[in-house]
Amino acid sequence: MGRPAHAASALLALAVGCASVPDRPPHEAGRFRASDLVELVRIEPKVRLDVRYATERNFVGRPVYRQARVFLQRPAAEAVARAHRGLAARGFGLLVFDGYRPWSVTRLFWEVTPRHLRDFVANPRQGSRHNRGCAVDLTLFDLATGREVEMPTPYDDFTEKAAQDYAGATPAQAAHRAILRDAMVKEGFLVFPSEWWHFDYGSWREYPILDVPFEELAGR
Repeated sequence: MGRPAHAASALLALAVGCASVPDRPPHEAGRFRASDLVELVRIEPKVRLDVRYATERNFVGRPVYRQARVFLQRPAAEAVARAHRGLAARGFGLLVFDGYRPWSVTRLFWEVTPRHLRDFVANPRQGSRHNRGCAVDLTLFDLATGREVEMPTPYDDFTEKAAQDYAGATPAQAAHRAILRDAMVKEGFLVFPSEWWHFDYGSWREYPILDVPFEELAGR
């Protein structure tokens, strides 16, 4: 038996939508700095990691990385390290969720995200600052207890509560958000308005979009 007309139309729309997603990173004109991706913990071993995209604890519901590692362009990694060390005086350290993200993962995120939520994921046609190794997702942890601090939302929350200027946070949540923001901005990062955890390194435009898997970055 054939599918009802409305079902066939829906499948056609889905097929057209998938077909329009590029199968390779966008071509960019101009000259870029040579990529120098380094593993963050090699720059600062005391930074803590919680790479949820290497687990099932993420909005996709399955691992999209085969290794729980964080890479950044060297100047960005060094800036994160400085921020981490500077926070120690206030009793905090940095807990990092993600850094460099291969372009193919950005494409996957776009494909699995409902259209009405795509403002929260990068369009693969433009690529992501994560693809350049110049964006980092992170939060604070308490040095005394080792525990992740309370923020207005969990990581990867797709609501207005995740915004940097969300006014409904508790005093403790707002204070933690401000401490993180100030520490990152001091070291040359730019605030990403809709996600309290996301920061872009100031020179991100100078680096190319990459689609190199973590396995090929071993030893850096």
